[in-house]
Formats: sequence, C-alpha cells, structure tokens
Amino acid sequence: MISEGIINDILKVKNPKWRTSITRVEPNRIVTRGYSQEDLIGGVSFSEMVYLLIRGELPPGNVARMLEAVLVSFCDHGVTPPSTQAARMIASAGSPVHACIAGGLLAFGKNHAGAIERSMKLFQETVSGCESEDEIPEAAVRLVDDHLRRNRKVPGFGHRYHNADPRAVRLLDLAEEYDCVGPHTRLAVEVQNILLERKGVRMNVDGANAGILSDMGFDWRTGAGVFMIGRLPGLISHVYEEKVREPAFRKFFDIEEIHYDGEEKRILETTYRSLEGAEICRTMNTKEPGRE
Repeated sequence: MISEGIINDILKVKNPKWRTSITRVEPNRIVTRGYSQEDLIGGVSFSEMVYLLIRGELPPGNVARMLEAVLVSFCDHGVTPPSTQAARMIASAGSPVHACIAGGLLAFGKNHAGAIERSMKLFQETVSGCESEDEIPEAAVRLVDDHLRRNRKVPGFGHRYHNADPRAVRLLDLAEEYDCVGPHTRLAVEVQNILLERKGVRMNVDGANAGILSDMGFDWRTGAGVFMIGRLPGLISHVYEEKVREPAFRKFFDIEEIHYDGEEKRILETTYRSLEGAEICRTMNTKEPGRE
C-alpha cells in the first residue's frame, strides 16, 4: 500500500512558478499560516490576524492588544495630511471610492508616512550594533550626535502641529502596561531624553510605534504597510464625508488666492515659422514623381 508521504511527494509541484508560505487555497479549503480560515474567522481578532499574516505566528501575551493600539493610533489626523487632502479632492471630482482611496495611499512618501520605516530601520540597526542593552544609552548619544552633526532630523521625533504628541505618550504608557517594552523602545526613550534636553524636541507617534513595532519583531520594511492598515479607515471616512456632505468639484481655495509668478509677456515668432513651413511644403509638392 502506498504511504501518504509517497503520494504527497508524487503530487508535489516540481517546478513551481510561484511560491508563497502565507495562504494555501484548494477547492472548499483555505489555510493561512497553517490555520484553517474557518477557525480564524471568529477565533482571532483583526490585530491578531494582521500579526499572523505579517509575522507568521499568532501574537503572544498582550502583543495583540498592543498592536491594536498601534493601529488605532494611526487612524486619522484630520485634513492636515496630504494623503487625506488627495483622497478628498479625488472624491470631489466624482471618482469611485477605490480610486479615491488609492490616491490617498499613493500620497504616502518620504515626507508623509515615510518616517515610520526610517525610524524603525534606525532603531533596528542601532540595537543590532549593541552587544547588550547596557550599551543603549551610549548608542543613543552617538545616534543623536551623528544626526545633529549632519544637520539632519532624527526620524520619529518632532511634529509640525504638536509640541508633545499625545498619541506617543499614550502608546508608551500602554507598552509599559502590556509589558511590550524592549530594547528598541528603550532606545527611543533615550533618544527623546537627549533631544528634549538639547533641542526641546519630543517623540511623535512614528517614533513611539517604531520602537514598539520593532520590539514586536516587525521588520522595518513592513512599517509603512502597518501604517496604511491603520490609516485606511480614516481615508474611507473622509472620502465618504466628501461625497455626501460637500458639493461636487469643490475648490480648496479661491482663484484670487492663486498667485502667478511666471513670465508675463513673450512673443511667439509664428510668422517666420509659418513662412518656412510653407516653403518646405511647396518644394516637396513640386518634385517630379520618382525623383528624390
């Protein structure tokens, strides 16, 4: 009798064109990270599912509650960010919801939503260079000194609207409460203490979440993605509000507020060019057939 292992080996794809370790799909069966989706539905929270998909395992202890708080902290920041403005302007033009949301997500870049990944990368590289957590205070000093010497801002610190970002304060308190503080968050706090003393600058939501997500084991390259998961409901709410509450083709400013500072009077030499063009056409049309 042929064993189950031999059968599986026979049926195994020898030259796969696409590999994934995330979800297996078969007729009437879906398995994600080894768990049946029938069991996951109603069996885990959304934050647990996010962690499972990205990290490959279900979160231990209070990590799921901490991740939920992280996602909530990203949810919305009013109409101040370019992503929200972009989504609402596209909605005002009458575009479908998916186009509005895509426009908002595409507005994320180096200057908006980019700090979370840069901060995570900085923390992870700094901590990996320490032989023990005892070296973190000195590493924080070197980190700040290096950025200030180059006249560069430390990503995750300072905010254009908040002197003290209330989200960062709450996140750090919860990280302590949920026992989710590790070396990366300790590094973030050390950096904040130095910047506060030298520049009067505090940690923002990106800096707090960069430390916390890093301590959860998230690679820095997933940072912007986690941010998008948290911000997506906010974008949807703004698009919906724009469509149902505001007039179509809404202007964000009046034409009187637009200042043109380009060239005012330039002469286009159309006469010369027209004559030249006519001469070329006349010459071409008078050539004998068959001659070049």
